[in-house]
Amino acid sequence: MFRPRPDAPAATVAVEVEGRTVLVSPGASAAAAVLLAGLPSLRDTPVRGSERAPYCMMGVCFDCLAEIDGVPNRQSCMVPARHGMRIRRQRGRRSIPDARPPFPPPLAGEG
Repeated sequence: MFRPRPDAPAATVAVEVEGRTVLVSPGASAAAAVLLAGLPSLRDTPVRGSERAPYCMMGVCFDCLAEIDGVPNRQSCMVPARHGMRIRRQRGRRSIPDARPPFPPPLAGEG
C-alpha cells in the first residue's frame, strides 16, 4: 500500500482519479494521486494487454502513461497534480489522428 511520507505537507489538492476524489499534498505528481487512490493498474500494454502502474516515478519507464484532463499518453509521474485534475486509465492502443495535410494539386505540366 502506498501512503504519503509522515513529513509531507497536508493533503489539500483535490484530484479526480477514475471518478474518485483523492487529496494529495501540494507538489505531488499525478502518479502519486493514482497510487493514493489504490488503483491496481493505470494502463494496459497495447500488444498483450498487460496491466501497468507507476513504477520508476522519474519519467524513465513510461509505465505510468495515463489520460490526464482528456489528453492521452501523459507520463503521470512527470505531471504535477493540480486542483480539479482528472486522471483516467489508459486502455489498449491509442489512436493517432492523421495530421498529414491533403496532397497538393499537381503542378502545371505534371501528370
